[in-house]
Amino acid sequence: KMNEQISWVFELKVNDGAVNNLKELMKEMVEATLNNEPNTVAYHWSLDKDEKYCHVYECYKNGEAAVSHLETFKSKYAGRMLALGEATKFDVYGVITDDVYAALDGFGANYMSPIGGFVR
Repeated sequence: KMNEQISWVFELKVNDGAVNNLKELMKEMVEATLNNEPNTVAYHWSLDKDEKYCHVYECYKNGEAAVSHLETFKSKYAGRMLALGEATKFDVYGVITDDVYAALDGFGANYMSPIGGFVR
């Protein structure tokens, strides 16, 4: 059976003076995702040492879970996040279904198709 997980790494260049607001937004988003999205496999935020770049690593059980998360993100969080920085990179991994392509439309994603390896 093919692995159905969809994952991505999203990079945000944080605006000067916005890192504390970003951390507050992150807490809200992590709590909401943890409590309301049981098919989110991983949701991990990281900052570089200078707190200029934030990476968000996300992994979903399948395309349906990814689409559900994206719908919530667009309606509740996207505007707030993008007021705090500039999206500079967005790499998406997995076998992408049409519904996921549609949900990611406009985000400037770079799609990386699997060619080998495994997930346990």
